[in-house]
Amino acid sequence: MPLRFAYNTNGLAHHRLDDALRLLADTGYDGVALTLDHHHLDPLAPDAEDAARTLRARLDGLGLAVMVETGARFLLDPRDKHEPTFVTADPAGRARRAEFLERAVDLAAVLGAETVSFWAGVPKPGVDRTAAWDWLVEGVGRVARHAAGRGVPLSFEPEPGMLVEHAGEWERLRDALDPGLPPLRLALDTGHCLVTGSLSPQEAVRRYASQLGTVAVEDMRRGVHEHLAWGEGDMDVPAVLAALDAAGYDRLVTVELSRDSHRAHELVPRTIAYLRASAP
Repeated sequence: MPLRFAYNTNGLAHHRLDDALRLLADTGYDGVALTLDHHHLDPLAPDAEDAARTLRARLDGLGLAVMVETGARFLLDPRDKHEPTFVTADPAGRARRAEFLERAVDLAAVLGAETVSFWAGVPKPGVDRTAAWDWLVEGVGRVARHAAGRGVPLSFEPEPGMLVEHAGEWERLRDALDPGLPPLRLALDTGHCLVTGSLSPQEAVRRYASQLGTVAVEDMRRGVHEHLAWGEGDMDVPAVLAALDAAGYDRLVTVELSRDSHRAHELVPRTIAYLRASAP
């Protein structure tokens, strides 16, 4: 089965959602990585589930699969990027993050999404990391129980600079959760492997192939956490795609270029052409 490619709507921030979806379908993508945000299916809107049902019909009509991303920058706090998170000191803030992710799970169930992807957050100065770890396990456990009840797979993304930075720390988190819950899958951003240096991107694919919930590819420089277009970094994309193909990976392979919405009209077609040419 050929690899299936999707583009993240956080790289289409200046497009209406329907225009973005038509662009992806017209240029040959298999799906969309939908970052829930105020302008792209606002999860906090009172009619969000109705909007999700309408969106599901639109995706079906365009032949697009979907997975849900939850990394909107200012959705929960307009003054503090990504806050609150699971490692925020304020219990009410942590609860708000959990409620948001439960809402994302509910919308993913309506959409028929492959998975919901999320991350830990960055501990603020002065936050005890042991306490932050306990908060994270508690919060992820809460969301995992909710997701199990809705039949929605969860995928956790290690993120450079956050409490969980690489796949080894994801394993620790996975193992800390209630064993009666469905396994917490790995959301592997292959570019992050170049930043942390813990494993090469293709080695990470091979090691965790059976536990992957979603995979992102983009170019990136070693040691620098900046998502780049093809040819601007050090990523061996053909090697990563070959590893995914060899592993029989059948979920969406997503592209996240969140700082490039201003040139999405150029990068969307260029990206799918590059990926198709680079895939086995």
